[in-house]
Parts: sequence; C-alpha cells; structure tokens
Amino acid sequence: MTRLLSKCLSLVLLTVMFITGGGNSAVAIEEASYTVIEQNGAFELRQYSPHIVAETTVEGAFGQVGSEGFRRLADYINGENRTKQSIAMTAPVSQEAQSEKIAMTAPVGQEKSGDRWRITFVMPSTYALDTLPEPIDSRIEIKQEPARLMAAVRYSGTWSLKGYEENKARLLAWIEERGFRQIAEPVWARYNPPFMPWFLRRNEILITVDPHN
Repeated sequence: MTRLLSKCLSLVLLTVMFITGGGNSAVAIEEASYTVIEQNGAFELRQYSPHIVAETTVEGAFGQVGSEGFRRLADYINGENRTKQSIAMTAPVSQEAQSEKIAMTAPVGQEKSGDRWRITFVMPSTYALDTLPEPIDSRIEIKQEPARLMAAVRYSGTWSLKGYEENKARLLAWIEERGFRQIAEPVWARYNPPFMPWFLRRNEILITVDPHN
C-alpha cells in the first residue's frame, strides 16, 4: 500500500511539473540544444551542444527507478537546494541558505549505470555550473555533459520495458547500417506527463556514437 501511494504521488508530481513547467508555461519548457545532421523516418543523427544536468542514480527495476529519481530531482528544482550568494564586505558579514526554483526542462533521461540507473534533468541554459544552487540531497550531482553525436529513434507508446527494448533494438540496427559505433549506454528519454494518451507521447532512445566513424 505504501509503495502504491508513493507511486501515485510521484505520478501526480510529474503531472503537475509538466503542466506548470516548474513554474512556467508548459509550452515554454526548454530542451537540450541539438542540430539534426541526418534524418530517416523516425531516426535522427543529432549533434548535441554541451549542457548541464542534475543527476541521481537509483537501484531497482527499469519501471520503478524513474519515479524515485524524478522525485529527487523534482524536489531539487522546486527548492530543496542552497543558493550561494555573494555578500558585500559589511559588518557583520553573514550568509544564509535560501531556496531557488529552477524551470522544468525536457526530457527526463534514464540510462544504465553499472547495476543502477542514472536519472537526469537537463538544466536551463541560463545557468552555469557555478550559478546553479547546491542540492541539499547528497544523492544529486550537477555535471557538465560534453558535446556529443547521438543517434535517436522517436516513438509513441506506454513507458514499458518492452517498448524500450524493441526501439533500442531498432536504433542499434540503424546505427550498424550507418556504419557508426556505439560508445555509451542508451538513454531513454520521456517528454510527456502521465496524463498524455500513450499514442500521443514522445519517447526516444538516444545512443552516443563515435563521431570519427
């Protein structure tokens, strides 16, 4: 019962976050910046620009870790953080922790990290590493993601392991056909809230490939 309640609360939170965009209009939700190099139906080759993510790792089954990871990261962008302030040299010198809300972005990323899963939020481009507030939760890290070349496949449907595996296989086959080499774990990207009908959802599998192939 407790697990079911926790899952329901996570879904409600996810819905609210996507509706409000973390305090902004949903239509204004920012995505990581990329350029489409090649497109073939549902498949794309994209060049991603460097960007910053908040990440956390969660141990568990594929279908369960997303809600836990999302909750942690949603708490962070909704105010569970410490804003570092520059304080003028006055007497006395004082400093206090404050909370800052950070806009929601898309997608929510999920990828395998050893025996666990790495869940990520892309941070808004208005922030730099030294201007993002420090997370209160020690399980959250702020990291710079480098520029990278990624193959992507877009699909609609439920957030199931079966859908993930089927579309990952499709993307791996396309990568092989194009003569590219996979150099990182696949990323499962979700762009929509739970209330979105399954046939309208935007889901993607993203795989980093060697740009020198």
